[in-house]
Amino acid sequence: MSFTNSSTSSLNAIPHGVATRVVSVGGSGAIARRLMEMGVVPGAPISVIRAAPLGDPIVISVWNYRLALRQGEAQMITVVSGDE
Repeated sequence: MSFTNSSTSSLNAIPHGVATRVVSVGGSGAIARRLMEMGVVPGAPISVIRAAPLGDPIVISVWNYRLALRQGEAQMITVVSGDE
């Protein structure tokens, strides 16, 4: 899957270092609520910093702090590249 300037994708599918913004946080329940409490809200600047050797978890940067997420949690976050 290619990630172009106008496409949306889940956070776990974007390459490292690409600047994105959160479009939505999917799912319901405690995990989605906890992500939003930690600042993963629509409009938040977010990027993938690195991944663990086996790909899970990933380290993201959101609002100038770093957060480790499992692939399943990152898949619930829809992002768009650039300043859209």
